[in-house]
Amino acid sequence: MTHAQELASEAAAAIRAATGVDTHEIALVLGSGWSGAAELIGEEVASIPAADLPGFPDHAVAGHTATIRSLRTPNGRSVLVLGARQHFYQVRDAVKVAHAVRTAAAAGCSTLVLTNGCGSTRPEVGPGSVVTLTDHINLTGATPLEGATFVSMTGTYSPRLRELAHSIDPDLKNGVYAQFTGPQYETPAEVRMAATMGADLVGMSTALEAIAAREAGMEILGLSLVTNLGAGIGGEELNHQEVLDAGAAAAPRISSLLAEIVKAI
Repeated sequence: MTHAQELASEAAAAIRAATGVDTHEIALVLGSGWSGAAELIGEEVASIPAADLPGFPDHAVAGHTATIRSLRTPNGRSVLVLGARQHFYQVRDAVKVAHAVRTAAAAGCSTLVLTNGCGSTRPEVGPGSVVTLTDHINLTGATPLEGATFVSMTGTYSPRLRELAHSIDPDLKNGVYAQFTGPQYETPAEVRMAATMGADLVGMSTALEAIAAREAGMEILGLSLVTNLGAGIGGEELNHQEVLDAGAAAAPRISSLLAEIVKAI
């Protein structure tokens, strides 16, 4: 067991002690615009400040909440909401980025739902669109894996979960997500490059988390909310407040959608 896995096991043990829940089944990472889903999924069992858990930071980016929540769905399933996402641009350490996902796996979660707010390289997939991920392109130059850990990344995003999501909302799009390092937004040239490489979406999260989840054997659903057209696509300069505002405008709709998906998993 690596040091990262040991730290995740310690955090999972702390979650069990704080929640009284021996095994969680589903984990959610809620990105920009998605946080309202937690209120619709089920009853809160416990809420834990992330800083109280081994390996978690005591800070968060604006629009994100540094708490870990345990929920119980109406059908009795235990859901772990990871509200302490570490972005690569904060720490430049892929292992730290993956800590929450590894903790969820150590806590028993076999299913992971990764959500984010992102830019679109396709003008027809504009702000407010929700896209289910079919694949990703990791442009960070980093990985949370250590040593000779040869993990297959084919089929990382579960076709079964994607089909389930589309059965709930047939208007969902499919797309490939490219993770840049950030924190600066991508240049128009970088957006064109990503589109040429096959990316429909650009953002600053998700891929590194998905790699760690794949290593842990989790079934993954990726959901992206398009908050803006990528630089050079929409013709306007981007800022973080606009991303937050777009997420807030879509929040009631996408939160309801995510809650329905989780209840159906």
